[in-house]
Amino acid sequence: MNQGERLQKQIEFIKEIDKLKHILRQTVLMDGSRQENDAEHTWHLAMMAMVLLEHTPEPRPNLSKVLKMLLVHDIVEIDAGDTFAYDTAGYEDKQEREMKAAERVFGLLPEDQKQELISLWLEFEERQSLEAKYAAAIDRIQPLLHNYYTGGLSWKKHGVRSSQVLNRISGVADIAPSLYELVTGLIQDAVQKGYLQE
Repeated sequence: MNQGERLQKQIEFIKEIDKLKHILRQTVLMDGSRQENDAEHTWHLAMMAMVLLEHTPEPRPNLSKVLKMLLVHDIVEIDAGDTFAYDTAGYEDKQEREMKAAERVFGLLPEDQKQELISLWLEFEERQSLEAKYAAAIDRIQPLLHNYYTGGLSWKKHGVRSSQVLNRISGVADIAPSLYELVTGLIQDAVQKGYLQE
C-alpha cells in the first residue's frame, strides 16, 4: 500500500467515526437538558482520567494508554448501538454485535492501525491490565456522577436500584480506593434523597 492509499483509508476512518456524535446514551447532561452522545462521553472520560489519575495508588496506570483505550472504547457503538448499563437483555448479544462492529469500523484503517485499535478495544473490554481497570473505573464513575447531579434522571426512568449501581462500580475499589469511597458515598446520599431506589 502506498502512502496515498494509506492516507485515504485513514480519512475514511476519520469520516466514519464522526457518526459517534449521533449515538445517544441514556446518560443525561449534568444540566438535565438532553442526553449526551458517545463523542461527548468519550471526551469527558478522557478529561476525568487525566484529572483523577493522582487518586490511583502506585504504580499508576500509563495515562497515554488509558487515553487511547478511552478514545476507542465506544467506537463500536457506531454499528452496535449503545447498550444501556442495566439492560440485561441487551447484554446477551452485545459481545457479538460489538466484535462485528470492531472488524468493520477499525477495518477501514490500514492493517497495522486496525490491529492496534482492536487490541486496545479488546484490552479495555477484558479489564485485566492496570490501564484497562482504570479506564473502566472512569467509564463507570462518569454516568454515576451524571445521575447524581441530575437528581437520578436515568436511574428513575429505568427503575435502577442501588445494589445494581454498587455492583457496576465494584471494580473501582481496587484501582482507586478513594474514588470508590466518594462514589459509594454519593450512592448512599442518592438513596436518602430519593434519586435511587434502595
